[in-house]
Amino acid sequence: MLKPFALGLGLLTLPTVALAGDAAPRKAPPAQEKPAPQPATSAALDAAHSAPRVQIALLLDTSNSMDGLIDQAKRQLWTVVNTFQKARRGTQLAHLEIALYEYGKSSLAAEGGYLRQIVPFTTDLDKVSEELFGLKTNGGDEYCGMVIQKATRNLAWSKSPGDLKLIYIAGNEPFTQGPVSYQSAIADAKERGIVVNTIHCGSPQEGSSTGWASAAQLAKGQALNIDQNRAVAHIAAPQDDEIAQLGRELNKTYLSYGKKGEEAKKRQAAQDSNAAAHMGSATTRAVSKASRLYDNSGWDLVDGSKKGAVKLDALKDEDLPAELKGKSVEERKAIVDAKAKERAEIQARIQKLQSEREEFVAEKQKAAAAEGADTLDQAIIESASQQAAAQGMALE
Repeated sequence: MLKPFALGLGLLTLPTVALAGDAAPRKAPPAQEKPAPQPATSAALDAAHSAPRVQIALLLDTSNSMDGLIDQAKRQLWTVVNTFQKARRGTQLAHLEIALYEYGKSSLAAEGGYLRQIVPFTTDLDKVSEELFGLKTNGGDEYCGMVIQKATRNLAWSKSPGDLKLIYIAGNEPFTQGPVSYQSAIADAKERGIVVNTIHCGSPQEGSSTGWASAAQLAKGQALNIDQNRAVAHIAAPQDDEIAQLGRELNKTYLSYGKKGEEAKKRQAAQDSNAAAHMGSATTRAVSKASRLYDNSGWDLVDGSKKGAVKLDALKDEDLPAELKGKSVEERKAIVDAKAKERAEIQARIQKLQSEREEFVAEKQKAAAAEGADTLDQAIIESASQQAAAQGMALE
């Protein structure tokens, strides 16, 4: 039985991994595109490469019938992020990077395998959330081997053998479709130190008979099964409202700079609204915003100054937010320092409330855990914890 987690959402059962026969492959698309490495999208990644890294690539089936899967991904993003707040090797905290792919949608180019990279590895969590909320489903062919191969070859994976590199592929069609065999794609991933975990949207029996369990076994990952249409559960806690409100208050401490700053600040507010539309997500998002993983150095002067990504004396007046226009360097610094202090106080309050919330929810979850009500985020946490331990990392 999985260890209960305070912010668990969505139901999952863990299967017994078994080898299964392969289903007949569908038609192959035309010629594949040549793989080309793509850069990480956050400047913070370059500075963070000396620290341990956790890289997670989510490959989501967006064919018809997968609306429930996408809905769970939207709701559970911040729960998964929160799991890695304490990720570390020894005393050194790890950086988290997330990438997104979609596959199996008929509106995507057939010659590309009905798949696309949505976001390369990034620390910009608001961008990840924005893209998840923008996903739509449409019928198509699901080429699991091909999307694993693309993610393996085209993402900027760490070359350090000690970093945690994980692929989670989720869907419900036979794993054997398409021009690239999952066996060769997984061999390619293993050669790069990437562990592939499969999330079959359906019963364990069906997952075993359609290649999902075999693929996970070959990859030395975990074969997981979920009911993608199950309503996401949420345990309300007395601290929820205040945590969510403080999460919104944090936005007032952000000072955007540069051409992309204003757009990023609007994205931040939009993702607050998206989270608020789903029960419990506003709370888990606020907790993420109070953590070290919510780093906006690329557009926020507080984070940027702290991480050395920007220098206040080097910015032109037109690149500054309204609060800093026409100010001297000393005045700019005073305003940024004040915002930093205010943010730290709000974040500390959220973290204190979250500790209290975890205790409350843990008690409530005992009954559900006793009944075997394992959730999607708990399954990811369980697999990531085991695979992190193998790399000398801990998540708690």
